[in-house]
Amino acid sequence: MRNTSVVGLFCLVLFSCSTPPTTAPHAAEERTFPTELLARISQLDSAMFAAFNAHDADLLGTFFTSDLEFYHDKSGLASFDTTMADFRGLFARNMDTGLRRDLVPGSLEVYPLGDFGALEVCLHRFCHMANGTDDCGTFKNIMVWR
Repeated sequence: MRNTSVVGLFCLVLFSCSTPPTTAPHAAEERTFPTELLARISQLDSAMFAAFNAHDADLLGTFFTSDLEFYHDKSGLASFDTTMADFRGLFARNMDTGLRRDLVPGSLEVYPLGDFGALEVCLHRFCHMANGTDDCGTFKNIMVWR
């Protein structure tokens, strides 16, 4: 990992589906990932989504590089500018809904990508209040960290 103070996110791939996954994630102790790399990506994931949960688009944008490729199963490919505009719109529409993202415990997998960076695979939940109740969905997330 080259720049550890401000790590750019080269590619954020979000595969979501309308129903929760049909299989439970493997228990964390069954997996063996490079401990230091797992800790670093876990820290970065937490920091990036703390910015998301705070609805701080400016801080969130610091986790992405200008050549970001964001892939979503419904809308396809989006650039950095489009992605940031989408986040700002999402935050504006959800000022009072408590929109948040939580990593599903035990679902984080991290794979080294040689000298390039790391691949993160996880499940995450997005929740917001709708009609007085928590409305949540769990989705698979894949990110390439550089």
